[in-house]
Amino acid sequence: MSTPLIWKTPGEVRAWVRSLGGRRLALVPTMGFLHDGHLSLMREGGRRADVVAASIFVNPTQFGPKEDLSRYPRDPEGDLRRCASAGVAGVYMPEPSAVYPEGYQTYVNVEAVSQGLDGEKRPGHFRGVATVVTKLLALFRPDVALFGEKDYQQLQVISRLNDDLNLGVEIVGMPTIREADGLAMSSRNSYLSPDERQRALAISRGLFAVQKLAAAGEADVSKLVSVVRAELAAIGAREDYVEICHAARLTPLTRLEKQVPARALVACFVGNTRLIDNMAVQLG
Repeated sequence: MSTPLIWKTPGEVRAWVRSLGGRRLALVPTMGFLHDGHLSLMREGGRRADVVAASIFVNPTQFGPKEDLSRYPRDPEGDLRRCASAGVAGVYMPEPSAVYPEGYQTYVNVEAVSQGLDGEKRPGHFRGVATVVTKLLALFRPDVALFGEKDYQQLQVISRLNDDLNLGVEIVGMPTIREADGLAMSSRNSYLSPDERQRALAISRGLFAVQKLAAAGEADVSKLVSVVRAELAAIGAREDYVEICHAARLTPLTRLEKQVPARALVACFVGNTRLIDNMAVQLG
């Protein structure tokens, strides 16, 4: 298990990419504090490419003024060990000034698919996501880039910008990795107290119930949404949104149809911690 290279500047990354000699490259962008969900992306990258690179950058432009940028958990030494265990060749760990130098003024805005859901609740969030991911894809020029489906709207935004800007990267969405009790793995789970951690299971419990009801033939979206809301209310969670949307366009649905791919998406606060989760929903 070799220690990954560490790059701090775009020039260092470009020099390394030139040295690959045409070998197929997979990229896994992250904000660090890595867990098994991130490592699943890296290992899949190793199956799809000859070389895997990662980035660890807590991107300030995707945090709002009242959000948790300064509190966001960080463990760079542990992250590098985990990257090594997953076969990552190198990690881009820039300072914010290397990504957004003085005078920086170019941003990427993806229109329709960034509206609603987190786009509504976190104004400017996807502008920051789209900008930093575009910069990473342009810098590394990977053959494939891997992202988790837990951040489902983010995945759709990235897929759209890759297509619209003709970046030519294969964008791969990987299934959400869950704890044994169903909680979606997230760096923000570290904020939860033991009691909050237990109560947070209501999120996945509600989503699994929706999947089961839809598979049994329930097509009324309002009834399905009410099941999740009841679970959240029972544990005192504060809902940010509960919606069932078209899986690609993320437009809200009123009824499920067998030929229309759907996704149930939830964001809520358990204590002071905002958690998100989603699952595919298929009418049976």
